[in-house]
Amino acid sequence: MQYQFHALSNGIRIVHRHSDRLVGHLAVMLNAGSRDELPEEEGLAHFIEHVIFKGTGKRKVHQVLGRLENIGADLNAYTTKEETCIHASFLSTHYTRAIELFADILFNSTFPEKEIDKEKDVVIDEINAYKDSPSELIFDEFEEMLFTGHPLGKSILGTPAKVRKFNRKRILSFISNHYHTDQIVISSVGNISFTRLVKLIDVAFGQITASRRKIERETFGENQPQTLIKQRRNFQTHCIIGNHAYGYAHEKRTALALLTNMLGGPAMNSRLSMALRERNGLSYNIESVYTPYVEAGSFMIYLGTDNGALEKAISLVYKELDKFRDKALGTMQLHTAKQQFIGQIAISFESNLNDTLSMAKSVLVYDTVDTHEVLISKINAITASQLLDVAIDVLDPDKMSMLVYKNNKS
Repeated sequence: MQYQFHALSNGIRIVHRHSDRLVGHLAVMLNAGSRDELPEEEGLAHFIEHVIFKGTGKRKVHQVLGRLENIGADLNAYTTKEETCIHASFLSTHYTRAIELFADILFNSTFPEKEIDKEKDVVIDEINAYKDSPSELIFDEFEEMLFTGHPLGKSILGTPAKVRKFNRKRILSFISNHYHTDQIVISSVGNISFTRLVKLIDVAFGQITASRRKIERETFGENQPQTLIKQRRNFQTHCIIGNHAYGYAHEKRTALALLTNMLGGPAMNSRLSMALRERNGLSYNIESVYTPYVEAGSFMIYLGTDNGALEKAISLVYKELDKFRDKALGTMQLHTAKQQFIGQIAISFESNLNDTLSMAKSVLVYDTVDTHEVLISKINAITASQLLDVAIDVLDPDKMSMLVYKNNKS
């Protein structure tokens, strides 16, 4: 895969990969998320993602939404703790339309108060729907426990009370503080020449006044492990066990990603799936997740199990963790784990949309994109000794926190 890079004079960066497929993909990613919010702004980055489509200086809301969707395109957006992203998939003949619309949305949105008030109800409904899904909510609440007192621990959605207080003035203040040109990446995968793509983006985005990030993020130190059991009216007991983990720049990040995949990745023969589901029938849903942030990260093992089976399930989880901590993997075990991980990454590259978003994030964090060949070389370079060191560090039971949603009838 060949990636092409360019930076506009105002600092906005562009990354592109050519594809002969009919559909093109475009994403604009900003290095601004929920961790950048002040206490009274909790949920604001996500709220802006909603109302940014509600009208610009030259388009009403129906014109914004119809500009791409009327030609069969898919327009969407999302917010994380560290970035906001607007993206679209469309026939590659419509690049000009997509690029112009994105620039209009990002820099000319008017945020009418009546639209803000309507969207508050929508977002509050989203928050309430999330609370009805314990298998999703528990991840947010676990990170809140893991990063207690730090912005990384706050929910991306915010709270209904905070959302109700949002207004146009606060929205414009957040944008002014965090939407800087040196923190914006435009990513593309599609059937368009890089020269033409750069020209189109320069016309739409090149006149935006250059600005640089001035507000530094609050860095995370470390919290003590804790265990919390919450009584809820669930059919299942839900549990997360986890620990602090490595940030994006850490040299052991790739090794931890491999270890996480071995433990509870998407394969049905992952260690935890075999131990809890296949051999003991204790859990339909069990997975391990590693989420890196700029200077920190989280490692989580999630499981849902029948009421009364939690103690045995947790015991089996720790038994698998101990295996990784007690002895280095053998040559064949390590080789098989690497081949499985490499294959899964290769499959993910088959989605051009996923690749577009991944490219944007990579440039935002590293100012480059690793090719598939480079990724393979990094994975193949991991040694059994390095994996053992990561396991001893991250899988230490004395460092683990635990959150349980326990059925209050059990």
